[in-house]
Amino acid sequence: MTELAIHADQDIAAELCEQVRSAYAERTPLRIVAGNTRAFYGRPAEGAELNVAAHRGIVSYDPVELVVTVRAGTRLDALNAALAEKHQMLPFEPPIFGEASTIGGAVATGMSGPRRPWAGAARDFVLGTRVITQEGKLLRFGGEVMKNVAGYDLSRMMTGAQGTLGVLADISFKVLPIPTASHSLRLSMGLEDALAKLSELGRQPLPITAAAWHAGELFIRLEGGESSVKATRERLGGDALSADFWQQLRDLQHAFFNLAEGQALWRLSLPPHTPPLALAVDESDIFYDWGGSQRWVKTPLPAQTLRDACQQAGGHATCYTPHHQGGAESPFTPLNSVVEKYHRNLKAELDAHGIFNPGRLYAAF
Repeated sequence: MTELAIHADQDIAAELCEQVRSAYAERTPLRIVAGNTRAFYGRPAEGAELNVAAHRGIVSYDPVELVVTVRAGTRLDALNAALAEKHQMLPFEPPIFGEASTIGGAVATGMSGPRRPWAGAARDFVLGTRVITQEGKLLRFGGEVMKNVAGYDLSRMMTGAQGTLGVLADISFKVLPIPTASHSLRLSMGLEDALAKLSELGRQPLPITAAAWHAGELFIRLEGGESSVKATRERLGGDALSADFWQQLRDLQHAFFNLAEGQALWRLSLPPHTPPLALAVDESDIFYDWGGSQRWVKTPLPAQTLRDACQQAGGHATCYTPHHQGGAESPFTPLNSVVEKYHRNLKAELDAHGIFNPGRLYAAF
C-alpha cells in the first residue's frame, strides 16, 4: 500500500457532525448505517439514515508501535489487507458478512471471531475513538496506547453499543503480528470426550487459538512459533483441516448455518467448561465454538426456554434471526432492573433526546 493510499482524504466527519446537529435541534431520530451487513443483529432502528460509509480510509498506521487508526466506514477486507502487508492483524478476528462490512460495524456490534477466548474481545483492542456526540461535536476518547482507565471508558463503551450512544467516526486499535506458523486439524470424537479433551488442553501452555466441535469432530487451530506448532501437531495427531474452516465459521458461512423452515439461529454465551444444556435440540443442530463457551443452536424453541437454560448455567442467549426470535421482544437477553437503570441513565446522559439508533437494543431506549 502506498503512502498516498494510506492517507487518502475521505474524511466526511464535518458533514456527519452537521447532520447530527440538525437532528438534535429538530429531535429527529437517526438510523446509523455503513455497509449495512449487520442489520440482522438487533432490533430494527427507525429514523432518518445517517450513512457513514463514505467516511473511510486509514488515518495512521505505525507497524512498529502496533497501532492503526481508521475511519469507521473503512471496509474490513481493505483494513485486513493493509495490515497483512506488514504481517499484522486484528487479533479479535471480526466477522465479515460480505464485502461491504466495515470496521465501524464490527466495533458497534462488538463481534469477535474464533480467536476471542485466547486473544481477547473486540473491546480489548480498542485504544481510542473519535465520536460524534448528540450535539454534533467531534470528541476524542482514549488514545493510541494501552493503559488503565479510571471512570467511564467511553471508547470501549461504544464497542457493542450498536450506535446508541454516539456515532463512531475514527477508531484506534492495537494490532499484533500474524503468527509465524499455523496448522489446523480435526479429530474424530464424541461431545463428552471433546469437552474433556479441551478442558485438559486448556490447562497446558499450548499454542491453541481456536477450538470447535460439531457432529462428532473436534476442530483445533494451532498458531505460534514453528517448533511449538510442530510439536503440538505431532502430539495431537488428527487430520489436516483447511484454514478456510475458521473463516467460514467466523462469517457464519459454514453449511451448519443453513436454517430449516421454522428454525431460528441462537448464540449461547456460557462459562468455560459448561456441560451440554438440557434442551430438546438434536446434537447435529448445535455447533460448539470458543472451546464450548459459544454455542450456535438452530431451533424453533421459544426464547424463554433457551434463556432460562442459559441463565441457570450463568450465561445468556442472543437471537441472530430477527424475523423469528421465539416470541421475544428483543433478540438480546432482557436486562434486570438494576442493569436497566444504569443503561437508561447512560443513554440519558449521552443521548438525551434519543436520536441515536432508538430501539436498536431494546424498545425502551
